[in-house]
Amino acid sequence: MTRSSSSHRPWAAALVIGAALSALIGGSALIGGSALAQSSAASPLAGSLAPAGTTVRLLTHGAFQLSQPVLDSFAQQTGATIKVFAAADAGSAVNQAILTASNPVADVLYGVDDTFLSRALDAGIFEVYRPAAISGVPSALDLDPDGRVTPIDYGDVCINIDTAALAERGLTAPTTIEQLTQPEWKGTLVVQDPGVSSPGLAFVLATIERFGESGSYTWRDYWADLRANDVQVASSWDDAYYGAFSGGTGEGDRPLVVSYASSPVAEVYYADPQPSTPPAEAPTRALLDGCYRQVEFAGVLAGTPEPGLARSLVDFLLSQPVQEDIPLNMFVFPALTAAMLPPVYQAYAELPADPVTMDPATIAANRDRWIEEWTQTVLR
Repeated sequence: MTRSSSSHRPWAAALVIGAALSALIGGSALIGGSALAQSSAASPLAGSLAPAGTTVRLLTHGAFQLSQPVLDSFAQQTGATIKVFAAADAGSAVNQAILTASNPVADVLYGVDDTFLSRALDAGIFEVYRPAAISGVPSALDLDPDGRVTPIDYGDVCINIDTAALAERGLTAPTTIEQLTQPEWKGTLVVQDPGVSSPGLAFVLATIERFGESGSYTWRDYWADLRANDVQVASSWDDAYYGAFSGGTGEGDRPLVVSYASSPVAEVYYADPQPSTPPAEAPTRALLDGCYRQVEFAGVLAGTPEPGLARSLVDFLLSQPVQEDIPLNMFVFPALTAAMLPPVYQAYAELPADPVTMDPATIAANRDRWIEEWTQTVLR
């Protein structure tokens, strides 16, 4: 997920997406037995303890968060502690890894998403490593056939709806993103600038995939219509959700915002007081059309002085205890199919049946041009 804003996902971390992976994405690909595979059994996670005082360095984004007991379990299993270096966002982390490739500042990079993946792979910053647990990850999430990065989590960027605000306006919730160009939706939508915001870029990618670059009605025509319909552009997810959006804890007057399919779950989870029994529905809901699926990866950085521990850390991030700790800490969905989802997710998560995806190489080849074209269409 392009981490171009300091708070690209809500509620102090990232925002969730999806429901049970097996239901949404399908079966898993057995990659662990390939010629590229290196069994996690050979790593210190499953073997001897590291010398006292050993650390393994994790370069990540500012949204990284796990429960302390879970983090501590890595040291209990390996004898090494995790030292976290958090960049402001994923883009900054990738840039830092590329600039320091000759003398890596970390052993593992976590948080590179599909919008930055090709750039990282082309720079050659990762070593090939296939954890054994990759066999439990749906093949649709595994975007690098050469095994240089491992899927850790995923999420869907969708438009969110303040249901009470729509009722006050006498509006019925939209069912397609095409409806948002119609007169009754004038002045209702706030989006993020794709040049500086991860969800903003994801929504733009969804519209490119939906409307295409040629023909009688292109993605630029769609955005021109949104501009004519008084779409508001915010510089970050925080500004859009907490400032312009009227739902949740938002203080604005816009009942529609680009956010995540899991935002309604987080609204319930962070309610104060938390409801003792589930209400009929969350105070917000996701428009499950025109959603874009983002996948986050971890990889062993080439040149690490601790290759064994680095592989153990990737194993650890894909282990079931960590995968089950991810949803209520970073508010994304775990990549591991066997990971159990918290009850609040099971009660409130709404998931897109057919989220948009795009080949990372296509994104890398066109990202800058698309952002410039969006800027010319919407802001100038």
